[in-house]
Amino acid sequence: MLKAIQKHGVTLAVFAAVTTGLTALVNELTRTTIAGQAAEQQKALFDQVMPADLYDNDLQSSCFVVTNMQLGSGSHRIYVARQGDKPTGVVMEATAPDGYSGAIHLLVGADFSGTVQGARVTEHHETPGLGDKIELRLSDWILSFNGKRIQGSDDASFAVKKDGGQFDQFTGATITPRAVVNAVKRAGLYAQTLPDQLDRLPACEE
Repeated sequence: MLKAIQKHGVTLAVFAAVTTGLTALVNELTRTTIAGQAAEQQKALFDQVMPADLYDNDLQSSCFVVTNMQLGSGSHRIYVARQGDKPTGVVMEATAPDGYSGAIHLLVGADFSGTVQGARVTEHHETPGLGDKIELRLSDWILSFNGKRIQGSDDASFAVKKDGGQFDQFTGATITPRAVVNAVKRAGLYAQTLPDQLDRLPACEE
């Protein structure tokens, strides 16, 4: 009886070791592929918020970490666009903390004059059929930011129409678009302050 138990124990141990080894091997073999796919998806998203004719550098490698409440609480990554040695704009991670169902995460591209080049929602928990129209796959509403210039922090036009601004709200859902509009505005205003800070920003870790 004892020998049988020992035999089964050894068999299970060998099986566990082989399985663990195979899992580690598969993970190692697919790591590069997964990282490459993630980089391609990120570049495709960057291309949607920062026109290619505004930069000629490797945008993904021009990454810095910032902590500024205009982008939301905590740290955010920004990616500086350049033509030659001249900074021309920035792609910023931003957070709208006041969505209807929680924080809304965004990617905002802007130049340094206050013009928004594009915005995309990267994560949210808004109500399906109402607030989720901030997603491009469901509505073209997010495209309304393209080319809009922010005329300072007191620019009343950079708001939803219900608040006297230029951006549509959704039927039955004003909180969500208001949160996104305000977050994009704050990000665009922050972009205008960046040229004087670029030399002091910490680079992203690999």
